[in-house]
Amino acid sequence: MTSDSGIRREAPLERWMGDTRTTPADRHADDIMLAHCTGPTLDLGCGPGRLTATLTARGVNALGVDTSEIAVAMTISRGAHAVNRNIFDPLPLVGHWAHVLLADGNIGIDGDPLRVLRRAATLLATGGVVIAEVEPPAAAHGIRVGKMRWETDVLQGHWFSWATVGLEAVPAIATDAGLRVARTVEVGHRCFVWLTASSPQ
Repeated sequence: MTSDSGIRREAPLERWMGDTRTTPADRHADDIMLAHCTGPTLDLGCGPGRLTATLTARGVNALGVDTSEIAVAMTISRGAHAVNRNIFDPLPLVGHWAHVLLADGNIGIDGDPLRVLRRAATLLATGGVVIAEVEPPAAAHGIRVGKMRWETDVLQGHWFSWATVGLEAVPAIATDAGLRVARTVEVGHRCFVWLTASSPQ
């Protein structure tokens, strides 16, 4: 992946795919993230569906959401349910999801983490939890917004807006979204925050 500032970084494709090449450390981190998802769970930006499929296999009512038709098809091929939509489009069961996942930094979708969290908050049932993966303290940088694109040796994708969110920036944007940080978990090089409604819905 390349940013509009010229910074290039290797995308964690093995983790996103969730196949046999995924590292034990990433599988462990995923398990911790999903351990408490026992009720209906919405996976925003589900990609090829590793988390949605894992929850489905555990008997959890899970639904993936992604703008990529290919990603949605891959999720469905894994035996899970997914819809091909933008996360801000109308979605099923608004206000009835026990958990909303923003894994793999998806809090940064469209370069607007506050809008993403506000959207996630509207999807939750009373007492529900948003679980978001953010940058760990060691990578502290607040919020960075820019353009990204996929690149290979022979292909270049289209630019899209994206934000990276450091753990230290989460309490403020959570508050603005009507949420609060209930729990923070660091697992190796990954960091997760559990967010709940700051007042009764």
